[in-house]
Amino acid sequence: MSDTNLEELIARHLKELRAIRGVTLESLAAQTGFTKGYLSKIENGRKLPPIGTLSRIASALNTDIAYFFQKDEDIEDDDDSFSIVRAQERRRIVRGGTSFGYDYESIAYKKISKSMEPFVFTFPESFDDDTHFSHEGEEMVFVLSGTVEFEVGGKSAILSPGDCIYMDAIVEHRGRAVGGEAKALVVIFQPNAGS
Repeated sequence: MSDTNLEELIARHLKELRAIRGVTLESLAAQTGFTKGYLSKIENGRKLPPIGTLSRIASALNTDIAYFFQKDEDIEDDDDSFSIVRAQERRRIVRGGTSFGYDYESIAYKKISKSMEPFVFTFPESFDDDTHFSHEGEEMVFVLSGTVEFEVGGKSAILSPGDCIYMDAIVEHRGRAVGGEAKALVVIFQPNAGS
């Protein structure tokens, strides 16, 4: 896909999602820290935003960054009361931890209006000494496979398949695989999402 097509795709999805959410450019600017003019250029297809910028916009509009790259036929907007994503339809997405070796697969990207963001998560095998995550809302991590060392608020626990941790996500946290690949179902709940 050429940059021009990508700019148009992102612009169209941004405009549509803002309308669905009832969010003005002024409000989005206030939430993201970008200027209204800059956001307008993105929405009018005159500016291709970097991934970090798009990630902040996606977060403010309570969606996955993958939403902006979806083809129209992948978006289920006929009945927004539910969505189905088949196993083979999962999409890798970019989030804050991607640059630190964390891998995310979106499992609900077709649902536009949602307060929870679920994904299958693959942990890296090492910690970056200074890297911790903290964000609004609550988070649940259910280990699917492998062994995970998980730290929350300076406390560490070893989690095995079937173990679950639920936390206030504002508390600094991070996890790493121990002895090979480890995957988890992660669900983030943002109480003010979609409002």
